[in-house]
Amino acid sequence: MPRLPTPVTVSPVRSDPRALRRRHRREAATAWAFVSPSVLVIIGLSVVPVLWSLLLSFRADDLVTPSRWVGLDNYHALVQDPHFHEAVRNTLVYTLLYVPLSIAAGLALALALNRRIRFVGLYRTLFFVPFVVSATAQGVLFSFVLDPEFGAANSVLHRLGISSQGFLTDPSQALYLLIVISLWSGTGLCTVIYLAALQDVPKELIEAARLDGAEHRHVLRHVTLPTVAPVTVFLLLWQTIQALQVFDLVYVTTKGGPLGSTTVIVYFIWEQAFKNFTAGYGAAAAYVLALALLVPAVVLRLVRSGRERHTRKEAATS
Repeated sequence: MPRLPTPVTVSPVRSDPRALRRRHRREAATAWAFVSPSVLVIIGLSVVPVLWSLLLSFRADDLVTPSRWVGLDNYHALVQDPHFHEAVRNTLVYTLLYVPLSIAAGLALALALNRRIRFVGLYRTLFFVPFVVSATAQGVLFSFVLDPEFGAANSVLHRLGISSQGFLTDPSQALYLLIVISLWSGTGLCTVIYLAALQDVPKELIEAARLDGAEHRHVLRHVTLPTVAPVTVFLLLWQTIQALQVFDLVYVTTKGGPLGSTTVIVYFIWEQAFKNFTAGYGAAAAYVLALALLVPAVVLRLVRSGRERHTRKEAATS
Protein backbone atom coordinates (compact mmCIF):
# COMPACT_ATOMS: atom_id res chain seq x y z
CA MET A 1 0.00 0.00 0.00
CA PRO A 2 1.56 3.36 -1.04
CA ARG A 3 2.36 5.81 1.69
CA LEU A 4 0.45 9.10 1.68
CA PRO A 5 2.53 12.26 1.75
CA THR A 6 2.76 13.97 5.07
CA PRO A 7 0.71 17.25 5.03
CA VAL A 8 2.78 20.36 5.34
CA THR A 9 1.58 22.80 7.96
CA VAL A 10 2.25 26.47 7.42
CA SER A 11 2.69 28.51 10.54
CA PRO A 12 0.71 31.76 10.52
CA VAL A 13 2.75 34.84 9.78
CA ARG A 14 2.69 37.24 12.65
CA SER A 15 2.12 40.75 11.45
CA ASP A 16 4.12 43.55 12.99
CA PRO A 17 1.89 45.61 15.37
CA ARG A 18 3.82 48.75 14.51
CA ALA A 19 3.22 48.21 10.80
CA LEU A 20 -0.51 47.75 11.48
CA ARG A 21 -0.64 50.96 13.47
CA ARG A 22 1.18 52.87 10.72
CA ARG A 23 -1.23 51.51 8.10
CA HIS A 24 -4.25 52.48 10.23
CA ARG A 25 -2.85 55.98 10.68
CA ARG A 26 -2.32 56.33 6.93
CA GLU A 27 -5.87 55.15 6.24
CA ALA A 28 -7.28 57.55 8.83
CA ALA A 29 -5.24 60.45 7.43
CA THR A 30 -6.48 59.66 3.90
CA ALA A 31 -10.09 59.49 5.10
CA TRP A 32 -9.80 62.82 6.92
CA ALA A 33 -8.21 64.40 3.85
CA PHE A 34 -11.31 63.49 1.85
CA VAL A 35 -13.94 64.56 4.41
CA SER A 36 -12.18 67.59 5.91
CA PRO A 37 -13.53 70.11 3.32
CA SER A 38 -17.11 69.03 4.05
CA VAL A 39 -16.46 69.10 7.81
CA LEU A 40 -15.04 72.63 7.58
CA VAL A 41 -18.05 73.81 5.55
CA ILE A 42 -20.49 72.27 8.06
CA ILE A 43 -18.66 73.81 11.01
CA GLY A 44 -18.36 77.18 9.32
CA LEU A 45 -21.98 77.41 8.15
CA SER A 46 -23.85 75.72 11.00
CA VAL A 47 -21.93 75.11 14.21
CA VAL A 48 -20.16 78.47 14.41
CA PRO A 49 -23.29 80.58 13.67
CA VAL A 50 -25.31 78.59 16.21
CA LEU A 51 -22.75 79.15 18.95
CA TRP A 52 -22.25 82.80 17.98
CA SER A 53 -26.00 83.50 18.00
CA LEU A 54 -26.34 81.77 21.38
CA LEU A 55 -23.65 84.06 22.77
CA LEU A 56 -25.29 87.02 21.04
CA SER A 57 -28.63 86.30 22.74
CA PHE A 58 -27.03 87.20 26.09
CA ARG A 59 -25.66 90.52 24.86
CA ALA A 60 -26.99 93.92 23.78
CA ASP A 61 -25.73 94.33 20.24
CA ASP A 62 -26.77 96.73 17.46
CA LEU A 63 -24.28 95.25 14.93
CA VAL A 64 -22.41 98.58 14.84
CA THR A 65 -21.11 99.59 18.27
CA PRO A 66 -19.34 97.22 20.69
CA SER A 67 -21.77 94.88 22.44
CA ARG A 68 -22.18 94.47 26.18
CA TRP A 69 -23.20 91.51 28.32
CA VAL A 70 -26.78 91.65 29.65
CA GLY A 71 -27.34 88.03 30.68
CA LEU A 72 -30.97 86.93 30.59
CA ASP A 73 -32.36 90.45 30.14
CA ASN A 74 -33.24 89.78 26.49
CA TYR A 75 -35.27 86.72 27.46
CA HIS A 76 -37.00 88.61 30.28
CA ALA A 77 -37.88 91.38 27.82
CA LEU A 78 -39.43 88.81 25.46
CA VAL A 79 -41.76 87.63 28.22
CA GLN A 80 -43.05 91.18 28.68
CA ASP A 81 -43.11 92.21 25.00
CA PRO A 82 -46.71 92.38 23.63
CA HIS A 83 -45.43 92.37 20.04
CA PHE A 84 -43.65 89.07 20.66
CA HIS A 85 -46.81 87.67 22.22
CA GLU A 86 -48.75 88.71 19.14
CA ALA A 87 -46.17 87.08 16.87
CA VAL A 88 -46.39 83.85 18.87
CA ARG A 89 -50.18 83.91 18.71
CA ASN A 90 -50.17 84.50 14.94
CA THR A 91 -47.66 81.70 14.43
CA LEU A 92 -49.73 79.28 16.51
CA VAL A 93 -52.92 80.15 14.61
CA TYR A 94 -51.10 79.70 11.32
CA THR A 95 -49.63 76.35 12.40
CA LEU A 96 -52.80 74.94 13.96
CA LEU A 97 -54.79 75.68 10.82
CA TYR A 98 -52.24 75.04 8.09
CA VAL A 99 -50.82 71.71 9.30
CA PRO A 100 -54.02 69.63 9.70
CA LEU A 101 -55.70 71.20 6.66
CA SER A 102 -52.71 70.52 4.39
CA ILE A 103 -52.43 66.92 5.58
CA ALA A 104 -56.18 66.25 5.28
CA ALA A 105 -56.35 67.86 1.83
CA GLY A 106 -53.26 65.96 0.70
CA LEU A 107 -54.75 62.65 1.84
CA ALA A 108 -58.08 63.37 0.15
CA LEU A 109 -56.39 64.29 -3.13
CA ALA A 110 -54.11 61.26 -2.94
CA LEU A 111 -57.08 58.95 -2.45
CA ALA A 112 -58.84 60.57 -5.41
CA LEU A 113 -55.76 60.34 -7.65
CA ASN A 114 -54.88 56.77 -6.61
CA ARG A 115 -57.29 55.40 -9.18
CA ARG A 116 -57.19 54.37 -12.81
CA ILE A 117 -58.66 57.44 -14.43
CA ARG A 118 -57.81 59.22 -17.64
CA PHE A 119 -55.04 61.82 -17.52
CA VAL A 120 -54.23 60.90 -13.91
CA GLY A 121 -50.54 61.69 -14.54
CA LEU A 122 -51.47 65.19 -15.67
CA TYR A 123 -53.63 65.75 -12.61
CA ARG A 124 -50.84 64.62 -10.28
CA THR A 125 -48.41 67.00 -11.96
CA LEU A 126 -50.80 69.94 -11.78
CA PHE A 127 -51.34 69.46 -8.05
CA PHE A 128 -47.59 69.26 -7.41
CA VAL A 129 -46.55 72.26 -9.54
CA PRO A 130 -47.55 74.91 -6.93
CA PHE A 131 -45.17 73.29 -4.42
CA VAL A 132 -42.25 73.89 -6.81
CA VAL A 133 -43.09 77.60 -7.13
CA SER A 134 -41.12 79.66 -4.62
CA ALA A 135 -42.88 81.45 -1.80
CA THR A 136 -41.65 84.77 -3.16
CA ALA A 137 -43.28 84.15 -6.54
CA GLN A 138 -46.49 83.04 -4.82
CA GLY A 139 -46.54 86.22 -2.77
CA VAL A 140 -46.08 88.45 -5.81
CA LEU A 141 -48.76 86.56 -7.75
CA PHE A 142 -51.39 86.70 -5.01
CA SER A 143 -50.54 90.31 -4.18
CA PHE A 144 -51.73 91.23 -7.66
CA VAL A 145 -54.76 88.92 -7.52
CA LEU A 146 -55.86 90.14 -4.07
CA ASP A 147 -55.16 93.82 -4.61
CA PRO A 148 -58.16 95.70 -3.11
CA GLU A 149 -58.40 98.19 -5.98
CA PHE A 150 -57.13 96.50 -9.14
CA GLY A 151 -57.05 92.80 -8.23
CA ALA A 152 -58.94 90.09 -10.08
CA ALA A 153 -60.53 88.77 -6.86
CA ASN A 154 -62.55 91.92 -6.15
CA SER A 155 -63.48 92.13 -9.83
CA VAL A 156 -65.04 88.67 -9.62
CA LEU A 157 -66.81 89.53 -6.35
CA HIS A 158 -68.19 92.69 -7.93
CA ARG A 159 -69.68 90.67 -10.80
CA LEU A 160 -71.28 88.35 -8.24
CA GLY A 161 -72.84 91.28 -6.42
CA ILE A 162 -70.58 91.02 -3.37
CA SER A 163 -68.97 94.10 -1.89
CA SER A 164 -65.23 94.60 -2.29
CA GLN A 165 -62.95 93.09 0.35
CA GLY A 166 -59.72 94.35 1.85
CA PHE A 167 -58.04 90.93 1.67
CA LEU A 168 -54.38 91.34 2.65
CA THR A 169 -54.99 94.92 3.85
CA ASP A 170 -57.74 93.82 6.26
CA PRO A 171 -56.42 92.78 9.72
CA SER A 172 -59.28 90.30 10.15
CA GLN A 173 -58.58 88.54 6.83
CA ALA A 174 -54.87 88.81 6.10
CA LEU A 175 -53.58 85.90 8.23
CA TYR A 176 -56.26 83.49 7.02
CA LEU A 177 -55.57 84.42 3.40
CA LEU A 178 -51.90 83.63 3.95
CA ILE A 179 -52.96 80.21 5.22
CA VAL A 180 -55.04 79.69 2.07
CA ILE A 181 -52.08 80.68 -0.12
CA SER A 182 -49.82 78.28 1.78
CA LEU A 183 -52.37 75.50 1.36
CA TRP A 184 -52.39 76.13 -2.39
CA SER A 185 -48.68 75.31 -2.50
CA GLY A 186 -48.06 73.04 0.48
CA THR A 187 -50.82 70.51 -0.18
CA GLY A 188 -48.98 69.22 -3.27
CA LEU A 189 -46.14 67.76 -1.20
CA CYS A 190 -48.57 65.91 1.07
CA THR A 191 -50.43 64.59 -1.97
CA VAL A 192 -47.30 63.18 -3.61
CA ILE A 193 -46.03 61.57 -0.40
CA TYR A 194 -49.43 60.02 0.36
CA LEU A 195 -49.65 58.74 -3.22
CA ALA A 196 -46.33 56.95 -2.74
CA ALA A 197 -47.53 55.52 0.59
CA LEU A 198 -50.81 54.30 -0.88
CA GLN A 199 -48.86 52.23 -3.41
CA ASP A 200 -47.48 50.19 -0.48
CA VAL A 201 -50.86 49.35 1.04
CA PRO A 202 -51.16 45.53 0.64
CA LYS A 203 -53.78 44.74 -1.96
CA GLU A 204 -54.46 41.44 -0.18
CA LEU A 205 -55.68 43.24 2.95
CA ILE A 206 -58.02 45.44 0.95
CA GLU A 207 -59.44 42.48 -0.98
CA ALA A 208 -59.85 40.43 2.21
CA ALA A 209 -61.68 43.30 3.90
CA ARG A 210 -64.02 43.69 0.94
CA LEU A 211 -64.70 39.94 0.83
CA ASP A 212 -65.68 40.17 4.50
CA GLY A 213 -68.28 42.78 3.54
CA ALA A 214 -66.42 45.90 4.68
CA GLU A 215 -67.58 49.13 3.07
CA HIS A 216 -65.24 51.67 1.53
CA ARG A 217 -65.16 53.85 4.65
CA HIS A 218 -64.35 50.83 6.82
CA VAL A 219 -61.48 49.82 4.52
CA LEU A 220 -60.19 53.38 4.70
CA ARG A 221 -60.42 53.52 8.48
CA HIS A 222 -59.14 50.05 9.42
CA VAL A 223 -56.75 49.21 6.56
CA THR A 224 -55.54 52.27 4.64
CA LEU A 225 -55.10 54.82 7.43
CA PRO A 226 -53.20 52.48 9.81
CA THR A 227 -50.87 51.50 6.95
CA VAL A 228 -49.99 55.10 6.09
CA ALA A 229 -49.77 56.18 9.75
CA PRO A 230 -45.91 56.48 9.72
CA VAL A 231 -46.16 58.78 6.70
CA THR A 232 -48.78 60.86 8.52
CA VAL A 233 -46.45 61.27 11.50
CA PHE A 234 -43.62 62.37 9.21
CA LEU A 235 -45.85 64.89 7.41
CA LEU A 236 -47.12 66.21 10.74
CA LEU A 237 -43.57 66.92 11.86
CA TRP A 238 -42.46 68.33 8.49
CA GLN A 239 -45.44 70.63 8.03
CA THR A 240 -45.19 71.86 11.62
CA ILE A 241 -41.56 72.83 11.13
CA GLN A 242 -42.38 74.56 7.85
CA ALA A 243 -45.28 76.45 9.46
CA LEU A 244 -43.18 77.66 12.38
CA GLN A 245 -40.51 78.94 9.96
CA VAL A 246 -42.77 80.81 7.52
CA PHE A 247 -41.19 84.10 6.47
CA ASP A 248 -40.91 84.63 2.69
CA LEU A 249 -44.64 84.77 2.07
CA VAL A 250 -45.20 87.25 4.90
CA TYR A 251 -42.30 89.46 3.81
CA VAL A 252 -43.45 89.68 0.19
CA THR A 253 -47.18 90.16 0.80
CA THR A 254 -47.89 91.99 4.06
CA LYS A 255 -44.55 92.69 5.82
CA GLY A 256 -46.18 91.75 9.11
CA GLY A 257 -49.16 94.05 8.67
CA PRO A 258 -51.74 95.32 8.71
CA LEU A 259 -51.44 96.35 12.35
CA GLY A 260 -49.20 93.36 13.11
CA SER A 261 -51.91 90.85 12.25
CA THR A 262 -49.52 88.71 10.17
CA THR A 263 -46.32 89.18 12.14
CA VAL A 264 -44.97 85.68 12.76
CA ILE A 265 -41.98 84.69 14.87
CA VAL A 266 -39.40 84.54 12.06
CA TYR A 267 -40.51 87.91 10.71
CA PHE A 268 -40.34 89.30 14.27
CA ILE A 269 -36.77 88.01 14.55
CA TRP A 270 -35.77 89.59 11.23
CA GLU A 271 -37.44 92.86 12.19
CA GLN A 272 -35.66 93.07 15.54
CA ALA A 273 -32.23 92.13 14.17
CA PHE A 274 -32.08 93.98 10.84
CA LYS A 275 -34.72 96.70 11.06
CA ASN A 276 -34.58 97.81 14.69
CA PHE A 277 -30.88 96.83 14.99
CA THR A 278 -31.37 94.93 18.25
CA ALA A 279 -29.49 91.81 17.21
CA GLY A 280 -29.18 90.39 20.71
CA TYR A 281 -32.91 90.66 21.26
CA GLY A 282 -33.57 89.01 17.90
CA ALA A 283 -31.14 86.20 18.71
CA ALA A 284 -33.01 85.52 21.96
CA ALA A 285 -36.27 85.27 20.01
CA ALA A 286 -34.56 82.92 17.55
CA TYR A 287 -33.60 80.57 20.35
CA VAL A 288 -37.14 80.57 21.64
CA LEU A 289 -38.16 79.47 18.14
CA ALA A 290 -35.44 76.81 18.17
CA LEU A 291 -36.90 75.35 21.36
CA ALA A 292 -40.35 75.39 19.76
CA LEU A 293 -38.96 73.47 16.78
CA LEU A 294 -37.33 70.98 19.12
CA VAL A 295 -40.64 70.03 20.74
CA PRO A 296 -42.22 68.27 17.71
CA ALA A 297 -38.95 66.44 17.02
CA VAL A 298 -38.86 65.09 20.58
CA VAL A 299 -42.54 64.14 20.41
CA LEU A 300 -41.95 62.27 17.14
CA ARG A 301 -39.01 60.44 18.66
CA LEU A 302 -41.07 59.37 21.65
CA VAL A 303 -43.91 58.20 19.41
CA ARG A 304 -41.55 56.17 17.25
CA SER A 305 -39.85 54.65 20.30
CA GLY A 306 -43.22 53.66 21.74
CA ARG A 307 -44.28 52.13 18.43
CA GLU A 308 -41.03 50.15 18.19
CA ARG A 309 -41.41 48.82 21.74
CA HIS A 310 -45.01 47.84 20.99
CA THR A 311 -43.91 46.05 17.80
CA ARG A 312 -41.14 44.17 19.61
CA LYS A 313 -43.54 43.17 22.38
CA GLU A 314 -46.06 41.83 19.87
CA ALA A 315 -43.30 39.93 18.05
CA ALA A 316 -42.12 38.38 21.31
CA THR A 317 -45.59 37.25 22.35
CA SER A 318 -46.52 35.83 18.93
